Amino acid sequence: MKTFLNALLICLIMVPATLFAQTTVTGTVTDKADAMPLPGVNVIIKGTSRGTATDFDGKYSIEVNDGETIVISYLGYTTQEIVYNGQSTLDIALAEDAAQLDEVVLIGYGSTTKQDATGAVEKVGDEEFNRGAIVAPQQLIAGKAAGVRITTGGGAAGEGGEIRIRGGASLSATNDPLIVIDGLPIDQRGGAQGTANALNAVNPADIEDFVVLKDASATAIYGSRASNGVILITTKKGRANQPFKVEYGLQASTRTVANTVDVLSAAEYRALASDARFDSSTLGNASTDWQDEIYKTVNGAIHNLTVSKGYENFNFRVNLNHASQQDPLGGLNERTGANMAFVQRLLDNDLKLTLTSNLSQVENDFANTGAIGSAISFDPTQSPFDENGEYTQYGTSANLAPVNPLFLLDPANDVDRQTSKRAITNFNIDYKFWFLKDLRLNLNAGIDYAENDGYRFEAANPNVLGGAETNEVSSGLNRNTSLDFYLNYKKNIESINTVVDITAGHAFQEFYIEGFFDRQTNTRITQTDINRNSLESYFARASFDIADRYLVSASYRRDGSSRFSEDNRWGDFAGVSVGWKITNESWMENSFFSNLKLRAGWGQTGQQELNDLNYGYLGIYTPSRNDAANVQFGYAQPNGQIDLTQPIFINTLRPEGFDENLTWEKTDQYNVALDFGFFNNRLNGTVDAYYRETEDLLSTIPTAAGSNLTDLLTTNVGQVTSRGLEFTLNGVIAQQEDFGWDANFNITFQEQEITSLSLNNDPNYFILTGGISGGVGNNIQILREGYDPTTFFVWRQVYDDNGNPIEGAYVDVNGDNQITEADRQPYKKATPDAFIGFTNNFRYKNLDLNFTFRGSFGNYVYNNSASDRGNINAVVNQPGYQANAHASFLDTGFENQNLFSDLYIERADFVRLDNISLGYTIPFEKITLRASLTATNLFVITEYDGLDPEIGNGIENSFYPRTRDVVLGLNFTF
Repeated sequence: MKTFLNALLICLIMVPATLFAQTTVTGTVTDKADAMPLPGVNVIIKGTSRGTATDFDGKYSIEVNDGETIVISYLGYTTQEIVYNGQSTLDIALAEDAAQLDEVVLIGYGSTTKQDATGAVEKVGDEEFNRGAIVAPQQLIAGKAAGVRITTGGGAAGEGGEIRIRGGASLSATNDPLIVIDGLPIDQRGGAQGTANALNAVNPADIEDFVVLKDASATAIYGSRASNGVILITTKKGRANQPFKVEYGLQASTRTVANTVDVLSAAEYRALASDARFDSSTLGNASTDWQDEIYKTVNGAIHNLTVSKGYENFNFRVNLNHASQQDPLGGLNERTGANMAFVQRLLDNDLKLTLTSNLSQVENDFANTGAIGSAISFDPTQSPFDENGEYTQYGTSANLAPVNPLFLLDPANDVDRQTSKRAITNFNIDYKFWFLKDLRLNLNAGIDYAENDGYRFEAANPNVLGGAETNEVSSGLNRNTSLDFYLNYKKNIESINTVVDITAGHAFQEFYIEGFFDRQTNTRITQTDINRNSLESYFARASFDIADRYLVSASYRRDGSSRFSEDNRWGDFAGVSVGWKITNESWMENSFFSNLKLRAGWGQTGQQELNDLNYGYLGIYTPSRNDAANVQFGYAQPNGQIDLTQPIFINTLRPEGFDENLTWEKTDQYNVALDFGFFNNRLNGTVDAYYRETEDLLSTIPTAAGSNLTDLLTTNVGQVTSRGLEFTLNGVIAQQEDFGWDANFNITFQEQEITSLSLNNDPNYFILTGGISGGVGNNIQILREGYDPTTFFVWRQVYDDNGNPIEGAYVDVNGDNQITEADRQPYKKATPDAFIGFTNNFRYKNLDLNFTFRGSFGNYVYNNSASDRGNINAVVNQPGYQANAHASFLDTGFENQNLFSDLYIERADFVRLDNISLGYTIPFEKITLRASLTATNLFVITEYDGLDPEIGNGIENSFYPRTRDVVLGLNFTF
């Protein structure tokens, strides 16, 4: 008893002493990225039940003893543990945990986790985007994802880009992927009329992430539109329990063209006077670099003002933005937009309502790109203005001569303005049923509505006697409405140790396009066109995670399209995939792998995009309009007398060609992959291999005379196969409080081959494509069985003993002692064998540095600028004028065009420093400031002699040079 009383006395003495030894610690928890306070952060004493949470201002207060460990944790952020050593104030900055943030990824009509995904799915988040004054959203992910190649169309303001996922699967139909914004599939035909880019209405600063679905097992749930892959775009919506936040960002930029076409200088041009055919009397007294004259250094600015706040059951985000981007030719792209997102949670979070709306007005003032060709060919000894202050022109005796390029760029002579107003609005209902919490209903209703108004004026050609000016007024309407819903049941059935995830739903989408133009030249043409089509679908998916080791997923979609006859209207598309999480096996517990997953899949997808050919299966008649395609039928007879001055014209009905058996393209794709990770996934990557086969190609082919009502018919013919290997490696090289370094490298190997093209399986059948300058109807590429669809079709050049090309001398392939079309051969191709992306991100305290390289290997470009104008006849043998020549003439000495010589097929491998950004963040007490300096397209390493080695179709001719941009960014967060 005495021992017990002594122990109790000691305890009574020690407890107050312990209490008195505790110290109250206060502080603020902030987001390391922007220094904004974080509410609801858990702050606990390790090994005890003592803890608290931060308030709306990120502040906390807690009692702590010396030597105890304070644990600070928050969902989506890396947990910190700090040993207390007597501080009275302890402020903590939490960094986002990339591994947690990337774990959940969207898939079609639902989501999964990265570790449970069985298809080829890749997510690129905001923190990985390319930086700079980006107007076209797809440029955010250029070089970021294996198997995804993005090629810009040139340096025009607001210029978009060609997106290819695994190279595309079609020939004549579109190769663009399906793009889904917040659940709304966008029209694959290009969005609103009058815009340079279908995605320009979307503000890049409002995008949270891109998810790329690459293989058919992932895309089959989108059925008839998924053969070329799917890109899911999620916009920012704020988050719950977030304090009121105001952000303002400014990006001011300058743009210059990175390169120009190599033509003769004024001195080199005057040296041609030694040629007897050269008319020296036409020489001027100036030395004018016409490309320098037309391309200017221009400025641009992007403003973003964003306010957001999150309550426990409601959060919102509103962004106001204005982007103004000039192009070096004088064009202008301006976007003014408002983007709103509202999220309301009701019924104890069982009901979630989400409304997003993207409102924009895009104004384009397009510069006349014909000035590019004129600048290349105009006499460099002429002054831009004559002695009267007028634009120097060749005159009406040379009506085929190039027009002074500055004349073409003068707003008094050429105007092309387009204004597009667009609203992309989506409303989503997500409801968990009260009687079965594992069952939820998701309903998505969306509309993409755009109106376009345009005006075009073109002055009369000053080189044409009696030429007429052109006035054109146009307008258009695009309406895309969508409604889909699905039921999802997800349950962990413990009795069989399996997570079951089942989805089934219905979708309907209608596209309506109306276009009008009124053109007045010598005659007046007024025309209104209406196109509409719709798609109704039923879809389902079932996924099983067995024992957290074995994954099985299967999907099915049945699509009905109004573009096909009732006999061919419905198509069925399915996919199945499996996965094995090897690291979850008991015998892998002590492995050095932190992740190892094997997955494989097969799927069938479709293609029904035929541009505006919505009625290709119907026999339709097109009425002649105004004075077009009508027939004279006698003369008027006023007062019973024939008046030969009043001919009578009768409008006609023109039958169009059709194929009543027109149906879907069908693509089968097989995919096998290995996901791996080491060192707690600080080093991780993926190897993906695929094989794809497309049959019943939607191709436009010549028809036999009399077999149809047209000589070119869109029908189902042919087959294309492609295969590829994709490798991605991500590494967190350093991860310390003051220093961080992570890197991403991806490389894609690909090849594509036409395996069938004709209806009768003729292996020698081919179609010429790839139109070029230098004559009417000339083509430099060939579609032929056994070759890539971008293969060039040329004569093989013969060279002398010194390696110089012999003009007009080509290899006589068939040995008939003459050079004919039969001697032209398929040779090289425009698509690369491999392409890469390499990104590094560095962080030192408040300083950050990011850069991205892109590269392409095995691709070739046809230098049409050189083949067309790299000869003396381009200068002296013109009707009534003398023009400039391409500088390649100085090397070849060619007299005439040699358009089909393989001399002009040039290897175009390149490595480009695409994006580099340096930033510094300064956290003040109430404001966080981040300043950055970004440069894009800084340099290109290549052996290609032409303007740019990265040409989408592989043919360089009057290509608008890409620009080099320097951007100063300032971002304020309040």
